[in-house]
Formats: sequence, C-alpha cells, structure tokens
Amino acid sequence: MATNIGMMDSAYFVGRNEILSWINATLHLNLSRVEEAASGALQCQMMDMTHPGVVPMHKVNFDAKTEYVMIQNYKVLQEVFNKLKIDKYVEVNKLVKGRPLDNLEFLQWLKHYCDSVTGGIMNENYNPMERRSKSGKERNAKGLHNNSKSLQANNSHNPGLGDGMGANGCGTKQRKTGGVAVGTKFSGQIQALSNEITELKLSVDLMEKERDYYFTKLRDIEILCQTPELEHLPMAVEIKKILYAAEAKESAFEEDQEILFQAENDDEETDGQELEDHI
Repeated sequence: MATNIGMMDSAYFVGRNEILSWINATLHLNLSRVEEAASGALQCQMMDMTHPGVVPMHKVNFDAKTEYVMIQNYKVLQEVFNKLKIDKYVEVNKLVKGRPLDNLEFLQWLKHYCDSVTGGIMNENYNPMERRSKSGKERNAKGLHNNSKSLQANNSHNPGLGDGMGANGCGTKQRKTGGVAVGTKFSGQIQALSNEITELKLSVDLMEKERDYYFTKLRDIEILCQTPELEHLPMAVEIKKILYAAEAKESAFEEDQEILFQAENDDEETDGQELEDHI
C-alpha cells in the first residue's frame, strides 16, 4: 500500500466539505472547519479506528489548546506510524499553527490511507465516543480538580461578591439579555463570513501551490533544454522560444507546430526514399 502519494494525486482533490463529512460521520463529531483538527487528536483516533489497539488513547489529549500539548499528540501519532512502518513525514510545526491548507492536505492524505486499509467501509463495531472517553482521563480529571480548587479560593477571598451581584442584579440581567439578543442576531452572519474567509484562504493557498508546482516543472524543462547535449537541437530551441515568450501573442507555439509537422514529413520522405533504394 502506497503511503506516499504525489501532490497531483486524486486524493488531494477531495474537497473540504467531504473531508469534514468523513470525520464527523466516522468519529461522531460536528466539525465545521478543518483547522479544528489541528491538535492531532482526531488523527490519532482515525488511526485507532483503522488499526484497533495500536494507538495508546490514554496519551491523546482532545482538550489540547497550546502548541506544546498539540505536539505531544503528534508524537503519539508518529510513534504509531513508526510501529506500523508508515513512511509519512508529518509537518508538525505547520499543522499546529492551524493553517487551513496544511491541515486539509494532511487530512486528505489520512483519508486516502484509511480508505486504502478499510476499503472505505466504516467499522461498525468501533465506538468513537467510548474510545475518546479513555483519552487523557487522569490528566483531565486532575485539571478539573485544580480548577475547582481555584474557584473555591477565589470565592473565599471575595466574600462580598455575592452581595454586589444582588445589588446590581437587575441591571446586569438586562444588559446580559440585550447582549445575547444582539449576539444571536449577528452570530449567523459572522459564522457565514468566517466560512467565506476560510474558503477564500483555501482557494488562494491552493492556487499558490499549483502555481509553484507548474513553475518547478517548467524550470526543470528549461534546465534540460540548456544542457550542452540538447541546447542546439531544433526541438530544444523551439521549446525555449515558448518558455521565453514575454506575451501570449509572441508565443511561438503555432510556428513550432509547423516546424514539427515539417520535420515529421521530412522523416517520412527519408524513410520512403531509403525503402525505395533498398528495393
């Protein structure tokens, strides 16, 4: 099974919505953006679903917010890759930044890999919610306990806080009600605009990556045509004319087609003459 695939493979043309639908359906989640998978926890669980029992889920932290904690999740993922002999380089420093394109590309690769193992068939015996409950259980419990202690300490140091709330309770409630109403009114628009911005960022990133891809190809062709053995050949000369044309109207493509057509005719005439001479 191929774990390394080229950037022009069909796997990298799977859309963002399809990737999100795959994650949400498989792991019983409700993601709306690919950046939400930047912590690496979902990738670990996808591997747990694909290879049951291989991923130490108790080491995976689904509440990871800082880059340091996210990197720990990716370390777990890399250990799983090494255990399964999966030759895949994970660009952790880019993924933890939450950039849409980087995370989308990694999820596209992950979907391709998981589908190649499972045949695209969902494991009905896999309970994603139950498996998530085993992740970082002790660590999360300690965090909740510490937060509870902090709240108790704050309350003991501010005994008059409750009275102050009582005195201004009515005004505070009115302000909160008004704020909720305004927030509800515009939350849909904000979400729609955020999604549109994400789509535009993805489009720009994809276009830049495609531009760089084709530029690299053209540069390779240019270097090949400049080699001493080939640079004086008619074909190499005409290719360089196309590469160095400053504007579309200056393109030598039609002229080159005529030259190639003439060269083919000359070859055919030469072959025919040789055949006659042989006879």
